[in-house]
Parts: sequence; structure tokens; C-alpha cells
Amino acid sequence: MTNKDQLQNYINGEWRRSGSGKSLNVTNPANAELLTQVPLSPGDEVEQAARAAAAAAREWRSVPVTERVQYLFKLKNLLEADLKEMARTITNECGKTYAESLGELRRGIENVEVACGAPILMQGYNNEDIARGIDEHMFRQPLGVVAAITPFNFPGMIPLWFLPYAIAFGNCFILKPSEKVPMTSARLFELLDQTGLPPGVVQLVHGAKETVDALLDHPAVRAISFVGSTPVAKYVYSRATASGKRAQCQGGAKNAILILPDADMQMTATVTAESAFGCAGQRCLAASVAITVGEARRSFTEAIAEAAASRQVGCGLDAGVEMGPVITAESKARIEGLIERGRRQGAKVLVDGRGKQVKGYEQGNFLFPTVLQNVEPGGEIARTEIFGPVLSMMHAESIEQAIEMVNSSRYGNMACLFTSSGAAARKFRHQVAAGNVGINVGVAAPMAFFPFSGWKESFFGDLHGQGRHAAEFYTETKVVVERWPS
Repeated sequence: MTNKDQLQNYINGEWRRSGSGKSLNVTNPANAELLTQVPLSPGDEVEQAARAAAAAAREWRSVPVTERVQYLFKLKNLLEADLKEMARTITNECGKTYAESLGELRRGIENVEVACGAPILMQGYNNEDIARGIDEHMFRQPLGVVAAITPFNFPGMIPLWFLPYAIAFGNCFILKPSEKVPMTSARLFELLDQTGLPPGVVQLVHGAKETVDALLDHPAVRAISFVGSTPVAKYVYSRATASGKRAQCQGGAKNAILILPDADMQMTATVTAESAFGCAGQRCLAASVAITVGEARRSFTEAIAEAAASRQVGCGLDAGVEMGPVITAESKARIEGLIERGRRQGAKVLVDGRGKQVKGYEQGNFLFPTVLQNVEPGGEIARTEIFGPVLSMMHAESIEQAIEMVNSSRYGNMACLFTSSGAAARKFRHQVAAGNVGINVGVAAPMAFFPFSGWKESFFGDLHGQGRHAAEFYTETKVVVERWPS
């Protein structure tokens, strides 16, 4: 997968060195060590991948689904055997803790397992004698060539939201991983190569915007899956659909957690801290706003401040570390700038994670957990996706007011409530405008057999990733009405 320390593309069943002559350094965010280089593949290399996929799709769609899923059974076993090594790769290039990397891969493997149910998931339906002697059938057939553009924060899991379903349902698949964390995807394709998949069924093309645009414009690519920020999600969705493609584009988030006075405060603070500061806050389901209701303010504020200040920060491969660095020095500077803007706009920096270093990792992109108190609900910090280990605190006098605060956001990815009241929980889940809802959980991440929902500007499209939505997205329906005169 490498040639003289530069990653290669995987096209038509073989590793190929990019001819672009342009590349980016891939560095370890904990110590700035150079790990490898990733090529910026030009449009003609996307053309090679798309042409190979289109040629393979003609045969792959005719392979019985029960045979197609056998490759996924092999992939599941290979992932299990390579779990620890791949988790180390994720930690090295992404920065999260080793435990978080293992957890990410476990959720990815679950998607492989669910996709093995493709023989049932892609079943159609039929009616006999819709009129005398006439029968009607609905079949699901693959689209052909599909592609995914995936982000830096879950380099192992998010490609597996898409790839297993796409190929199980008879499509050929092209992956363009984040240029910041390409090594995990390269390792995934080494494992895919070991399954014996026919050439052209899966392709890996490294690159940046030129590579993305080539995928969005290529006439052979029928569908695009994307996860990233809202501005880029809008761009990808608009350009893909303008070319007549299906698109599912997961955008940004500003996830709120509501705390009622009857919640178990110690448990709530522990879970909220894990949600807000786990993966250094770099996940689309991270809690970024905590709204205390009524008398919950004092006890929760004390508990979350202690949880934030005591969190162990360091290199994700070191024992006892609970939070690693953010992905780049630029990300760290951006987050620190937002913290300062929040302070200038009236927020109190209750726990300040800026200006700290980890011994032995002085070159790392470390930003410690930060808590901003008294954030103005309509202000810039309340509206902006920080995507770092920063929790903004607000207050409401009632659950109704708190729900209104959540629903006023342009995002609608996740919202969670901590309470011991079933009535309050029912009101919340019914009224809150978010696609993923948690009750006494801090990260409402759907299992692989449920769709990863997102509302408003957190998602562009109709069908989400995972489960039955994947079956709908990666197939098109064909209705057949037939009569056989006797």
C-alpha cells in the first residue's frame, strides 16, 4: 500500500502509485512525527477507478447475494484478527485513545455484520392476481457504482457505514478517505484485498478537493455518501444532486444535553464529560451544550467542572490517558480562538484547557477540557460547531424553555435528557427537533441496524447510513407487471 513512504491508490484489484506528483504529509497529532505522505490524486485517476468499477459492476450485480456476503464474513474475521493493530493505526494518525479506537472499530464491525443480512434486507415483495391472471412484483436492484467521502474523526468506522452495504447489495464502491488520516483506510483495503473480492468491486483513491469534485461529477458514479462539516456537506449535496446522483450528506452539529433537577448528578456529570471530551470532542455526536433546568444548575456545574479538570490528557497509546490531542495545530488554534471569543462575549471560562502541555509530547496538538459558563443562547458560541473539547453551559427555568433553546438551533443531530421522570422523557423525545435522541445517555449513537439520523442542517438527503436505510439508498426499485396467457 506504500511506495517509498507514500500511500498508493487501490484500483482494479491492485496498488497503484499516483502520478500526480503532489502529496501532503500525514503526521501524528500527539508528537508531530511524520507518519507517511498521501497523494493528491487528479481527476484522471478517479476516471481509472470509476471505469474499473463500472466494468466490474456488470458482473458483480449478477453474483448471488448469498455469495456476495461471503466476502463480508471473511472481512469480519480479518478485522477481528487485525483489531489491535488497526486500532494503533487510528490512534497514531487520529490522536484518540487506544480504547476509543477499539470502540470505533467495534461499531464498524457491527455494520459489516448487519450487511451480511443483505439477502433479507434487499428483499422485494409481490402480489398475485392484481387483476385476473396478472401478477405484480417489486425487485431491488443495485445502482452500479457508488462512492463515499469520509472524515478524519472516525477513519475506521465511517467507511464501514457505507462500504459493506454497498457491495452486499451488488454495487461497486469507491472510497475517498480524509487526507488527514489515510492510513487506516489503506489498511482496510489491504484486508479487503485478502478476501479475494473480484477486481474493481472496491477502489481506494486518495486526494483532496480535486479528487472529490471528480467523483461528484463523474457520470458513472450513481450515489455519494459524505460525512463532514455542514458547509462542505451542502457543497457535496448540491454538486452531486446537480449531476443527478443520489446523495446522503451528514453535516455538523451543536448537540445539547438537558439536565433536570431530578437527574442523578454524579452519573450525569460523568456521562456528559465522556460525551463532551471523549475523542477530544471531535465527533458528530459530542455534547457541546449543557442546559441545566431549574435547581440543577448548582450541583451539575460543580460536578462537571470537577470531571473536566480531572480528565487525564496525553498520548492515546499511554496507559491511563482519557483524552488525546485534536487533529492539527490549525484546529487547536481555531478552537482556542473560539474560547477567547466566548469569553469576550460574556461567558465565564470555568475550566480553561488552553496553554497546557503534556510532558514528553510538547509538539502535540493538546487542548485540555474546557467549560464555558453563562453562554448566551443566541450568541456566536451557542451557534458555532466548535468540534473540540469545549462544553458550553446555559440555563433554563423549565423543560419547555430548554426544549425551545434546543429547537432554535439550525442543527438537529442529537439531543439528550437526564432525568428520573418518565413524563419528562416522553415530552422531550416527542418535542425535540433532533434525529438522534438520548434519555440518560450522553452519546445517542444508533446501533448498526438503525439509521444514523440527523435533522435540519445536520443532514442533507432523505436516506441515512446503516440498516434498512442503506438497503433503500444503495438499490433502486423495479416493478414488474406480468401476464402469461394460458
